Amino acid sequence: MDLVLLCVFLPLVTVAWGQYGDYYYGPYNYGDNDEWANVYRQGFNFQCPHGQVIVAVRSVFNKKEGSDRLWNYACMPAAQSLGEPTECWWEEINRAGTEWYQTCSNNGLVAGFQSQYFPSVLDREWQFYCCRYSRRCPYSCWLTTEYPGHYGEDMDMMMYTYDHYIRGATTTFSAVNRDRQWKFIVCRMTEYDCPFQNV
Repeated sequence: MDLVLLCVFLPLVTVAWGQYGDYYYGPYNYGDNDEWANVYRQGFNFQCPHGQVIVAVRSVFNKKEGSDRLWNYACMPAAQSLGEPTECWWEEINRAGTEWYQTCSNNGLVAGFQSQYFPSVLDREWQFYCCRYSRRCPYSCWLTTEYPGHYGEDMDMMMYTYDHYIRGATTTFSAVNRDRQWKFIVCRMTEYDCPFQNV
């Protein structure tokens, strides 16, 4: 009897999940041999290829290396419904040693990071590289949990569904641990042009 029910309901569940479930991103390719975007205590600039956005962030902390982190990113093409990026730019610098909150202006999506290490603060300043897609607008935005879960831990943040995009982040800085925790601002994007933009 249980086998009959399983044979009847399994195809129905599979079809329903295919129609209504979110598309799952597979494992990310962080580049050849898991190379890092930086070396300790050095600046770096990472940009996704044209038409792609950041979908994963990996980082490891090392107190002996100036309480610095190695960083790596993964990119994926934006949904075809968004089209090609119409413009890309660098946002304002977020200073080292401070807490900050920033989203890409002009409804942009994060497509890269730039960072410079400051030994006097044992921290980094950050800039987002943002790209705008036509006049698409964000909606259903939320903050992720904290990455890493505790100061000094490794972090591995991944977007698990296809139509969700990183628009920015908020960070806290611990003067005791000389490390940051990140919450990424994640949104969906409209599939139609909208008449407004964020500041």
